Amino acid sequence: MKILSFLILLCVAFSYALPVVPETEKKKEDMQFAEKYLENYYNHATEADPMFRMKNSKPVIDKLKKMQEFFGLKVTGELDSSILEVMKQPRCGMPDVGQFTTFPLSPKWTKRDLKYRILNYTPDMAPYDVDEAIEKAWKVWSSVTPLKFTRVYEGDADIMISFVSGSHGDFFPFLGADGDLAHAYPPGEGIGGDAHFDEDEYWTKDLKGINLFLVAAHEFGHSLGLSHSNVLGSLMYPVYKHTDTRNYRLPQDDVNGIQSLYGPPTSTEPAAPPSPTETSTTDRCDPHLTFDAITTLRGEILFFKDRYIWRKRSYFPDVEHDLISSFWPTLPTGFHAAYEIDKKDQVFLFKDNQYWVVSGSYVHPGFPRNIHNLGFPTRVKKIDAAVYDQNIKKTYFFVGDKYWSYNEVTESMDKGYPRHISADFPGIGHKVDAALHENGHFYFFRGSKQYEVDTKSKKVIREMNSNSWFDCK
Repeated sequence: MKILSFLILLCVAFSYALPVVPETEKKKEDMQFAEKYLENYYNHATEADPMFRMKNSKPVIDKLKKMQEFFGLKVTGELDSSILEVMKQPRCGMPDVGQFTTFPLSPKWTKRDLKYRILNYTPDMAPYDVDEAIEKAWKVWSSVTPLKFTRVYEGDADIMISFVSGSHGDFFPFLGADGDLAHAYPPGEGIGGDAHFDEDEYWTKDLKGINLFLVAAHEFGHSLGLSHSNVLGSLMYPVYKHTDTRNYRLPQDDVNGIQSLYGPPTSTEPAAPPSPTETSTTDRCDPHLTFDAITTLRGEILFFKDRYIWRKRSYFPDVEHDLISSFWPTLPTGFHAAYEIDKKDQVFLFKDNQYWVVSGSYVHPGFPRNIHNLGFPTRVKKIDAAVYDQNIKKTYFFVGDKYWSYNEVTESMDKGYPRHISADFPGIGHKVDAALHENGHFYFFRGSKQYEVDTKSKKVIREMNSNSWFDCK
């Protein structure tokens, strides 16, 4: 607990608007603001009148110079507009240091398997979005260290995570909206490692408010023993910045910092070789390419093949090729069917006689479940393909040469099914490997071919290669 005396881990979002006042009054307010800033982040003790100190105090000049040097500004020791602009940016409340730095005495966890617990949720976000942001934040650090983070749902954990407001029992009260964002404690017993997020802020999964993932990843760096860095763009940089979180990768400065405490990832057992059923074909433009399952996910289209997925995004020109385990490390691979209900932000993944529900990278608890819970007869052992029609809120499941219609509102199978695929969807054959609902049409995949089908008439509009989505020439 001695380490706590070194810390003021208060993440601050300053919004400092000055009224129209005489120039001398404005300068005095700027000086008072700067004094408080230096007190919080540069260990500047306040004494005497701030106006007098700012004009005559060498400690103030020294602290200003230190701050200007840290942020790469011209070192003058004067309170000018450039340094004031930096002072008024959102930032974390720990004292500033150079490059990656650990806390005094370099506290760190002596074990490699750490447990965390989410005590409560913010009403600003759906619980599974909070879970996903927290899990993603931990993965930032586990991907470059031998550390493993496991969530627990009751009892004590190494790192307790909570959303609180005002005074909350740790002597560092939050100051309301646009005040402190969060704070966290370095490794240790008791409150050590715990992270608190200010409930008065507006938390989001995107950049419309305060992005929970970005703040959590930064705070967890503190929970693991890191202080701040002066490297612009690093995660542990003191100033909060809106950053694109898609495919986020930990900057090298942060990698150097965390590995100075825990080292790089330890070698593990060799990856299992591909199963005999897997194909070596990974060329997306191979004319013979086939897919196991296809679904949308938050505006992307995911094409599943064995252990892999191709990701096609409208806002990104390239098609990415990733391991399924990079999305859902706790799930199996080789899914046979998938579909999304975008209004619920849920994707259903099927393999053999089981299915899972995910929202982004978050896997809903209570799964896998048996497909017979959906109303399939016991003779059905797996689903070949599935597609959701958002217009009528029904999902079509394809098994062999037949298909079922499932009402997502009543969560029950429609009467009169199964029916023959060839009877209701003429022209696509007797079997479906994968299916997709996109651009107001169905796309049924069979072998290396796909069929674009009108959702109302269920007639084929055109036939294409399966990989035509990949802009292959």
